[in-house]
Amino acid sequence: MTDEIAPTPTGAPASTPTGKQPDRHWASRRAHHPVIAAGSALFTLLLVAMVLGGGALWIGDARYRAPGPLAADKAVVVPNEYGVMDIADLLVKQGVIADKWVFVGAAVGTRASGKLKAGEYAFPQGASIAQVLDTIVSGKVLEYTVTIPEGLTSDQIVQRLMDVPELSGSIRQVPREGSLMPDTYKITRGTSREDVLRRMARTQDAELKEIWEKRDPSVPLKSPEELVILASIVEKETGVAEERPLVAAVFVNRLNKKMKLQSDPTIIYGLVRGKGRLDRPITRTDITSPTPFNTYAIVGLPPGPIGNPGRASLEATANPAKTKHLYFVADGTGGHVFAETLDQHNKNVTRWRQIERDQNAAGTPAGTSGNTGVPHEID
Repeated sequence: MTDEIAPTPTGAPASTPTGKQPDRHWASRRAHHPVIAAGSALFTLLLVAMVLGGGALWIGDARYRAPGPLAADKAVVVPNEYGVMDIADLLVKQGVIADKWVFVGAAVGTRASGKLKAGEYAFPQGASIAQVLDTIVSGKVLEYTVTIPEGLTSDQIVQRLMDVPELSGSIRQVPREGSLMPDTYKITRGTSREDVLRRMARTQDAELKEIWEKRDPSVPLKSPEELVILASIVEKETGVAEERPLVAAVFVNRLNKKMKLQSDPTIIYGLVRGKGRLDRPITRTDITSPTPFNTYAIVGLPPGPIGNPGRASLEATANPAKTKHLYFVADGTGGHVFAETLDQHNKNVTRWRQIERDQNAAGTPAGTSGNTGVPHEID
């Protein structure tokens, strides 16, 4: 009869080859071994930390990229001495961000804390912390423009710069007349006024050098300085761009003929020396007043410029129109009428005076010549 092996009851340990039963408490003793228990606990803690950390990172990233509290665009100045904590406090105080610690954490975590740059920054409405941080790291500070019109005297330019609130510092000395290039210059808050003047002077030097090298050699001017002097008169005589070469031609023709320039703006400069306007009509006494700048009283060029001419006037003076004109007078529209002879000029003056009377009777301001409001009675 074949021996039958009875099945082992479920959950009961099978016999070992030696016939001994296994230790029922071996697995339990292994679980409670100190090293194994510690490793299990550490693994559990790491797992929990990863879960919680991932959640924190997810929440932090959401706050980092979420729209900020700014209800409208705003400019904020970050001072030079500020560190990341100071900047975070400033941004919270200014309402740019709502969470200081997300900003600080992001700056430190991305290694941007040492790359934050001082300056004035423009933050758009609803800017996120990510946008704010990127802006300050980029150093793209807010820019302003300062426009200096052509023809201003150096004293007037200094006064204009002193009135620009974004600029800083004083101006030790008024620059030499004619040494500055009128133009539009970009600045940032805190730019020094002296720095703007230096930029204007450098631009003038470069422009003048280029224009002088391309001048008409027949123009009777001996130096770049003389070019600036005559260009400053042209600048004051007309604000009409297409007239500049014509006005320059009149003065060049007069220089060639040894005639007095007889320019009204030179009378005014001789009286006020670049410090403001005359604010009254030129009188007969003014015309005969023997100041060094009065080209009704002197022959040739005055001793220096009467303002700071722009590039267009410098170019027009260096390459004037090819005409025989010796005279011009206002035409009542802001421009001028030119003439080759004194007889034709006197007829133009008569016509101008009638226009002036008609406009005054109608209550309309008459067109002016230069800055004086007086026609050029050149003879």
